Amino acid sequence: MTLRMLTRYHLELLLRSQRWLAPGLAYLVLMGLGVSGGDDALSAAAFSAGLLVPVTGWLVRSAVTAEPAQSRACLVAAAGRRRVHLSALLAAALAGLALGVAGLAAVLLVGSGGGGAAAAGGVLATLVCVLTGAAVGAVCNRPVVASAQYAVPLALGAMVLVLLVPGSPANAVVRALVLGARHGGLSAPWWTLPGAVLLAAAAWWAAVAVAVRRGE
Repeated sequence: MTLRMLTRYHLELLLRSQRWLAPGLAYLVLMGLGVSGGDDALSAAAFSAGLLVPVTGWLVRSAVTAEPAQSRACLVAAAGRRRVHLSALLAAALAGLALGVAGLAAVLLVGSGGGGAAAAGGVLATLVCVLTGAAVGAVCNRPVVASAQYAVPLALGAMVLVLLVPGSPANAVVRALVLGARHGGLSAPWWTLPGAVLLAAAAWWAAVAVAVRRGE
């Protein structure tokens, strides 16, 4: 089975199992509470992007735990443990990106000043925060951290750190949008996208390596 087929399978599993509902509804509810018509588009896009870090991390947990053990064993026998786990991570990231794109589109439609700069900055922030959330989710859940007793609080702490610590791609891009809304001009930190890609790639490589080594 190809990686594309496996990713589609995990997306379908995520939808059928309804494990996307909790993070998806949390994102929609918080967006409804935090964004209203006439809000500055840059500020609203920053809020939307920031939410995507915990939401995507939650989707990763949903994706890597959605499959029953027997079904996963059959899939691993057919496609290999490396591709099976990687496809679950990809499915979660795509689900987070879909939510982010929908949220950004709504922000640009109802917000004020939703022009080209706001759209470009919002797209950048959405991509960076989805990748960051996917990176955190990969290393704070199965198989790296198997027990939910430790995985959930560890993931929450890591998500707070990547949003608040200066130098983090998510922190930098969200801060840039907020400052742009305050001062009327956006200086987009384009370095954050390759930074987030490298962060996600490293986290995913580590998670896949652990999955192969532990046989999960």
